[in-house]
Amino acid sequence: MLTDLSPEFPGTVAAQDVMTPAILLLKKTRTPHEVHEYQHDASHGSFGLEAAEKMAVPAEQVFKTLVAEVDKSRLIVAILPVSSTLNLKKLAKAAGGKKAAMADAALVEKTTGYVLGGVSPLGQKKLLPTYLDASAANFEQIYVSAGRRGLEVALPPDALLALLKGRSGDLQNP
Repeated sequence: MLTDLSPEFPGTVAAQDVMTPAILLLKKTRTPHEVHEYQHDASHGSFGLEAAEKMAVPAEQVFKTLVAEVDKSRLIVAILPVSSTLNLKKLAKAAGGKKAAMADAALVEKTTGYVLGGVSPLGQKKLLPTYLDASAANFEQIYVSAGRRGLEVALPPDALLALLKGRSGDLQNP
C-alpha cells in the first residue's frame, strides 16, 4: 500500500505538509498516494522531463496533463507520459468527436485553476471528461502533477481513473 510519506524516495514529503486541491481530493477520498516535492528549475525546457529527472523515475511513468478542445465546443483532459506527444486525432476519436486542438493557455488556467506546468488532473475547478493513455496500465503507480510546479503525486492508474471517472485509450503519436 502506498502512503503519504515514503522514505524510499528523496524529496518525498508528508502530504499534510503541502496542500493543493489535488492533494485535498486524494486525502478526502482516502486514495493511497505519495507526494513528491522537488526544486523546480524555471530554465528547464520541459516541466515533465524535469520531474522525471529530479525524482529519478522513468519518463514513461511520469504523466503530463493536457487540456484540448474537441470540435471547438468542449474541453477534455488527456493524461499521457511526458516522454510522448499527444495524437489529437486519437484523442478526438476517443472523445467521440471529429477534431481536437490544444486549448488556449489562459482558458486552461481559468478552467482548471492551475498554472501551466502544474496542471493536475485532480482537483480541477470542474471535472472534465478525462482520457488516460493506456500505457499507464504498465505501472503499479504513475506520477502526475499535484497542482504545482515541483510537486508530483504517485498513485495507481486505476485509482486515478476511478476518481476522475475517466477512460483509458491509446493517445500517443507512434
